[in-house]
Amino acid sequence: MLIKTDTVVQAFPLVMAEVGKWVKVVGVVGGKNLARRLMVMGMIEDTQVQVLLCHNSTGVVVACGETRLAVGAGVAHKIMVVPV
Repeated sequence: MLIKTDTVVQAFPLVMAEVGKWVKVVGVVGGKNLARRLMVMGMIEDTQVQVLLCHNSTGVVVACGETRLAVGAGVAHKIMVVPV
């Protein structure tokens, strides 16, 4: 949970983010291998990404800097984000 100027903002899974919105990665709910794989792709804590495409059953495509990343629905459920 993130606290920001007397307002409590709760993190939610990346798969629940709206298309076109910017979100900030605040954590990963998963093991070391998943965290390492996401780190190699550039999705580390405090990284801001824009959701380009989102399907609850198939996955999410995000813009991370100049790179476009696609993650499956299972992984997208484990990436916790907050709105920017």
